[in-house]
Amino acid sequence: MPDPNHVDDASSPVRDAGAKEAPQKGIGLCLSGGGYRAMLFHVGVLWRLNEAGYLPKLDRISSVSGGSITSALLGYRWGELGFDAAGVAQRFVDHVVTPIRGLAGKTIDTKSVIGGIFWRGTIAEWVADAYDKRLFHGSTLQHLPDKPRFVINATNVQSGALWRFSKPYMADYRVGQADSPAIKLCDAVAASSAFPPVLSPAELKLSPGQMKAVPGTDLNQPPYTTDVMLTDGGVYDNMGLETVWKKYQTVLVSDDGAKMPAAASPYRAWARHVVRILDVIDNQVRSLRKRQVIDAYKDKLRLGAYWGVGTNIVDYGLPSAMPCPFPRTRELANIPTRLAEMEAVLQERLINWGYAVCDAGMRRHVDATIQAPKGFPYPGRGV
Repeated sequence: MPDPNHVDDASSPVRDAGAKEAPQKGIGLCLSGGGYRAMLFHVGVLWRLNEAGYLPKLDRISSVSGGSITSALLGYRWGELGFDAAGVAQRFVDHVVTPIRGLAGKTIDTKSVIGGIFWRGTIAEWVADAYDKRLFHGSTLQHLPDKPRFVINATNVQSGALWRFSKPYMADYRVGQADSPAIKLCDAVAASSAFPPVLSPAELKLSPGQMKAVPGTDLNQPPYTTDVMLTDGGVYDNMGLETVWKKYQTVLVSDDGAKMPAAASPYRAWARHVVRILDVIDNQVRSLRKRQVIDAYKDKLRLGAYWGVGTNIVDYGLPSAMPCPFPRTRELANIPTRLAEMEAVLQERLINWGYAVCDAGMRRHVDATIQAPKGFPYPGRGV
């Protein structure tokens, strides 16, 4: 397993000490967290990439939190999408868009909290059950395709490292690696989206010996290998960068992470004040990674493009970019990070926005031969 502590270059947003291999040719897509807001925004992103024939060109899709909901469903349904000779999935809407929109019409976070406190099971188990019922239907990581490689990221609270779920293995570089894991997709996604403190932690019970030691592991013993405590992947890496950045030359980053709002009168009571301080720390880490990614593009250390829910589309300088007034898209960026029912109009605006900003990023920085779209997926809504 590649050592996740290897540093690719001095300006890398991924600090991975030790590996000497240069990134290989290939395209990786990173889908960030952000609850239902991210889930729908990334649906629009994938919709545009599909129309451009780019889904089969992807070598890896790395996701966290809300991005993992959309990514995992895409992977689960990959073999049913009906790709044509141009690489366009003919059944993308039926197998990806429609089920995701169905989930977005249901509140699962509040119900899961109530169920986990007053009924049987944990909060994370309630979330996983909701995902399984509406999206994954008992499928496991082994239902994902071999290519592209889908990596669903969570954060290991015990080791402080990234815990990655994928078809060939699940691993934490400090704990070890389990090959061909039969973990349910709903459980992997629930761990990836276990937003703290309410939906966290997600507990993973493993059999002794399931996690094998690999070079560099220092925690390959119980309870690290048997009683794993996971939280939202965004705690470690909210853009899902690590497993793509150190691997591929071309990195596409779809970032739905919400910018922390200003607070003229922050809470003084210690509990809520601590939450505010932690938000400041998190916001700074995210901003630093974003700046490093964009600087790496400018310095030709990586190819690709970044687009975010808070992006002003005019900044791409693309005359044929779709009409997306910044005040309107800023409203979408400020939607709370929840797994809560979202009205149909808001769903369609978010999908349209992901579609439009992905289009601008791809045509401006990745592939100028992509034809401009004829209109929004939901033309009556705009953004």
